Amino acid sequence: MSESFSPQISDRICRHMNEDHADAVLLYAKAFGHVTDATAAEMVSIDAHGMDLLTQVNGAAAPTRIVFDHVLQDAEDAHHTLIDMVKQARQVGK
Repeated sequence: MSESFSPQISDRICRHMNEDHADAVLLYAKAFGHVTDATAAEMVSIDAHGMDLLTQVNGAAAPTRIVFDHVLQDAEDAHHTLIDMVKQARQVGK
């Protein structure tokens, strides 16, 4: 794991996303993880290369890995990338 993505930073980002932006995490699963029938999703980890989600599909948990389009430099880059991704996902959903 990159120095810029310590377990503590990953945990902080995941906790924030799951508590405050659960709808965005579900959008990531559907739009970028191609789990279109997911009913819920939880971000379990994030690193410089991607994020790991645990999606709920038909009552069963399914792990999903989403790879970023570039290697993230730090937590600020992760913040901007996650915002850009949710905007992209919402555009696709229109």
